[in-house]
Amino acid sequence: MDLQDPRGDVIADVLGASLIRHVLYRPLEARAPWGMRVPRRERASFYLLTRGNARLEVEGQRAHVLSPGEVAFVPHGTAHVLRDAANTEPVPVCDGPPKASLAPRRIGGSGAATIIVAGFFDIGNGREPPLLQSMPALIVLSASDPTSGPWLSAMVQLIIAESSTPRPASSIVLQRLADVLFVLAIRSTSSQRKCTGLAALSDPSIYGALGLMHSRVAEVWTVEKLARRVSMSRSSFASRFTELVGDPPLQYLARWRTTRAAELLRESDEKVETIANLVGYESLPAFSRAFKRWQGQSPANFRRSLAPKR
Repeated sequence: MDLQDPRGDVIADVLGASLIRHVLYRPLEARAPWGMRVPRRERASFYLLTRGNARLEVEGQRAHVLSPGEVAFVPHGTAHVLRDAANTEPVPVCDGPPKASLAPRRIGGSGAATIIVAGFFDIGNGREPPLLQSMPALIVLSASDPTSGPWLSAMVQLIIAESSTPRPASSIVLQRLADVLFVLAIRSTSSQRKCTGLAALSDPSIYGALGLMHSRVAEVWTVEKLARRVSMSRSSFASRFTELVGDPPLQYLARWRTTRAAELLRESDEKVETIANLVGYESLPAFSRAFKRWQGQSPANFRRSLAPKR
């Protein structure tokens, strides 16, 4: 049985297999003086400023003062500080228990108000997808930027409306909009040659090879076979793939197969042997070795770790 991913493209596959959605997606009402310190976490965080201003300081990056309508992504879970001014002492924050309500969380003093819609995506198994590892530590999308087009401005307005006046299924609407914003953040960096991994999305041949690996993950691929399918010589293909993706072709394939297997172990009741076959391994021991190499534990232990604690 061959496994063809219904999502249909590389980034959809990567995000679907590697990012786990969480319920924390709610407005913050911060009144000056205010500041919060967010520790490093295995997640991609984002902040949409709807009113006021906020100073975002991501570890190792130059501080950025957010303006209304801007969306800031911290894709690697880097420690960061968000506050009203450089001299405000931030306080550590934690998520707290999940809440169904979208009522604002209030922090700070009694001065000027800043409204921020905040949310995050957890990274599955704490392992970031290779294609996303080269994203900048901070990405800012601005609705006022002419190059962003009217779609971003419209999305920002919809997020503001849904989060400020919750209606039936608002949480689902907001989650889908967050998915789209994350894709837009990825697209905004994919044309940068220095972003190894994402740069492959702008190269038709390498992107085509990635698409083959993702859509037919169980096929017996060789470097020569992939090169022939994208009309390149074996040596040129191997060199360009490694340069743009950051991994040699077959190493990327092995890593992707185990990432996809982790998703199937998490979301299905299929036997480990069946999942091994679905992602291209005829031998269970070979699959177990590869899975442990790339995911850090055996398939059986991975599945047991997902079971509810009693």
